[in-house]
Amino acid sequence: MRFSTCDWPGQLAATVFCQGCAWDCTYCHNPGLRQAQADAPISWSSILDIFSGGEPTLQPAILDAVEDVRKLGFRVGLHTAGIMPERFAELLPSLDWVGFDVKASFVDYARITGVERSGEKALESLRSLLASHIPYEVRTTIHPALLSLDDMHKLEEELLAAGVTHYVIQRFRTQGTRPNLLPLASEFFLPSTFGGGFLHFDLR
Repeated sequence: MRFSTCDWPGQLAATVFCQGCAWDCTYCHNPGLRQAQADAPISWSSILDIFSGGEPTLQPAILDAVEDVRKLGFRVGLHTAGIMPERFAELLPSLDWVGFDVKASFVDYARITGVERSGEKALESLRSLLASHIPYEVRTTIHPALLSLDDMHKLEEELLAAGVTHYVIQRFRTQGTRPNLLPLASEFFLPSTFGGGFLHFDLR
């Protein structure tokens, strides 16, 4: 667990990284968390505020953990890729903020995640999030070898059509990622008009 000023924009948060993820995104910067079992389990009593991963919705006790945090008087934010739509929908009423990772155009997810039909689950979760009216940030990590400018324009159209108003693009970073992913050959440039349809758009 660590304190962070960027995992929940505008808030100082204690970040809990959850073990295990069902997807295999090429650019993942937490590949050590993909396996469901940790080398050294950590007791819940030693933890406690914002959940990340790995994929926190894969944790069977995530709802109980969130409720424990709320009972202590803290607000709760969740970072998720929307892997488990039903569990995510159950969590939403107990959340104060969501950081939602969108990998690519929803029909093109498998190329990034390595899992067929993963985009369907992500889109279902995104729709639940938008319907909940909970504050959120939708974000996409860009590596030019994985997402082209045409890919990004297609995704922009899909997100706007879905009703996304807050969108952030994150530059790929090599630190902590798998060594088999090629480093950036050049900077990724978006036209100045990109993101103009969102109420809030940022590049970081």
